[in-house]
Amino acid sequence: MSKAPDDKPFDFNLDSVRVEKDLRPFRFRYDGQRFEMAHRETLDQIKMMEAVEAAGEAGGTLASLRLALGDDQWRELRKIGLRGTQLQKLSDAYDAFCGTTTGESPASTDS
Repeated sequence: MSKAPDDKPFDFNLDSVRVEKDLRPFRFRYDGQRFEMAHRETLDQIKMMEAVEAAGEAGGTLASLRLALGDDQWRELRKIGLRGTQLQKLSDAYDAFCGTTTGESPASTDS
C-alpha cells in the first residue's frame, strides 16, 4: 500500500457526514401503551446489516425493531405480540417517518 501525500491524508472524511433531518423518536400506541422507537438514522447500521446477513430480511426487520425500541420496550412488545398486518403497517409508518425504507439510510456530507 502506498503512502498518501501529506496534503491528502484521506480520500473521504466520514466525520463530515451530517444528517439534515429531525431525528426525534417515532412514537406509536399499541395495546393501550405508548412505544417509542429511535429514529432509524441514529441506529447502528452495521448491527442491522449483520442481522440481515445472518438471518435474511426478516432478521434485519427484527434487528431494526429491537434496536429502535431498546431492550425494555422490545421485551414488552414481545409479550403482546404482533400479527403480520400489524408488523407491515408499523414498518411502513416507521419508514415514512424516517424518510427511508428498511435497509436504507440517506445522509449528506458537508461540501
